[in-house]
Amino acid sequence: MSNKKTQRRSCKDVFNAFLVRFAKYAGLFEFPVIQPTYETPNKLIKFSKAVSSKDYNQWIHFFEYDYLFERIWKTPKRYLPIIKKFNGVILPDFSLYRDMPFVMQLWNIYRSRAIGSWLQRNGVNVIPNIRYGDKRTYKLCCDGISQHCTIAVGAHGNIKNVKNRKIFLEGLDVIINKLQPSVIVVYGVIPDKYLEKYKHYNFEIIQFDSDNNTSDKKEVK
Repeated sequence: MSNKKTQRRSCKDVFNAFLVRFAKYAGLFEFPVIQPTYETPNKLIKFSKAVSSKDYNQWIHFFEYDYLFERIWKTPKRYLPIIKKFNGVILPDFSLYRDMPFVMQLWNIYRSRAIGSWLQRNGVNVIPNIRYGDKRTYKLCCDGISQHCTIAVGAHGNIKNVKNRKIFLEGLDVIINKLQPSVIVVYGVIPDKYLEKYKHYNFEIIQFDSDNNTSDKKEVK
């Protein structure tokens, strides 16, 4: 889809339209396209800690409570100079609860992609975080994301509970089969037994412990 550059003069930008001023869009719901990356993070830091950190040799993530990073949506320009000091970001993980109205789930996917598109245009390395809620979001959450590149998923809190695990693994199956990523960055742990059936895709898993402040990287084999 072509760029949308229309501006309304004398209007306050309450929807952060500037984030997608030069974006391209994909899918029925026109999520901003995220350009592919093949970068992989060496270390992760939460956004809420990154704003005061002096260790810039790491990647920012947003796998934390929404209220701790909602400010990146409200005042993104304020945080851009800070973000640009780091190696890159994994896109914001705005919550998609299954009992949310569908339109709110779509809105939170959109917000993450809008921020990501804007960050990329400002020279920031971006790894798309593929977040989904109920079954209606499984396929559309891949809209605007390229195949065969690096993606991220958050497994924290989605494996122990039987119902959460079922939903998480169903969505993961759609994502892997549709995007066929080269690398999946996992925040949390996905046990090996759930990944066995994807061996033929030959992708790399890079896992970061969710309860480890130093976020030491290790590969799940």
